[in-house]
Amino acid sequence: MDDDEGHESRTDPTSTVARLEEQLLGGPRTLSLADVAERAGAGLEEVRLFWHALGLPTVEDEAVAYTEVDAEAVRLLRQAAASYGVSDRTAVSLVRSIGHTTDRLVLWQVEALTEHLAERHALDDVSARLLVLDRLSEIAPLLEKQLVHAWRRQLAALAARISAEFGSARGRPSGDDDELPLARAVGFADMVSFTQRTARLGAHALADFIQQFETGARDIVTSNGGRVVKTIGDAVLFVADDARAGAEIALGLADTFHAGAPTPVRVSCVWGRVLSRFGDVFGPSVNVAARLTAEAEPGTVLLDPGTAAEVRALGGYHLVELTERDIDGIGPLRPVRLERVRLRVTHAEP
Repeated sequence: MDDDEGHESRTDPTSTVARLEEQLLGGPRTLSLADVAERAGAGLEEVRLFWHALGLPTVEDEAVAYTEVDAEAVRLLRQAAASYGVSDRTAVSLVRSIGHTTDRLVLWQVEALTEHLAERHALDDVSARLLVLDRLSEIAPLLEKQLVHAWRRQLAALAARISAEFGSARGRPSGDDDELPLARAVGFADMVSFTQRTARLGAHALADFIQQFETGARDIVTSNGGRVVKTIGDAVLFVADDARAGAEIALGLADTFHAGAPTPVRVSCVWGRVLSRFGDVFGPSVNVAARLTAEAEPGTVLLDPGTAAEVRALGGYHLVELTERDIDGIGPLRPVRLERVRLRVTHAEP
């Protein structure tokens, strides 16, 4: 991304975008929406829905804005859906998953590159963005390869987890159809006084502050066998496949972002059944975890009584029952504080 000369962008942004489109889109824009529909053997509304699911706006039906590659993408999706009996709802969900993820991905990558070039070459934000625009044609092939590599590794890891969890159940009845399908530990780590701590920070300082928190939290979650579902500004939602992993993640977050740290957090962890959809998790346990976080003191972890019983059976933890309270949206509940067992060192008398 860097060279020794000419750090300022000196090319016309319009011509740069034209060259970049030629590189990325796989061909010129020669088709209208109706042309795409005709080549893909699809209806106009079907193509429009595909485009919206990708998170991209459609133009007027007669506008020449699409490529042969666009038409082929729609055709292949329709062909696969027909071959495997995929419902329209599922097909749209698959396309939406790609659109939602890549929209966030490219924004994240461009912002990271903009920040890098602004700092490296002492540029203002606009100049840095234009310089990124100039360099995207160089970096795009690498980013594309990294994306495919990461997708393959993530899919392989998910397949391994599914096999480990459900492989022995092949051929057995699945149980209650109304029961949420996945038993998971879910938890939140919520930064204390985020607004107050960040109110006076400039753009770069705020970015550093958020990045340090998010990177640190992700490292703790992944190193203990969990996964970050999402970050929500000043909070992280995580999941783990068993109660011990959930407890270790929660304690790791509380230990790292303790009450005296620059970014202390309140942490919760709840064991229960969840529904996984759209890259997110849903269910009563998620709601309880969200509410419990607000009840925790900075640098501490709260569990609900059911999760406390699961963790107590595992051994190796200290559990402190707190006073019962009425929790908004949940009702009466007696939280339990999770702590590590502190070993006492005794010295033998001479």
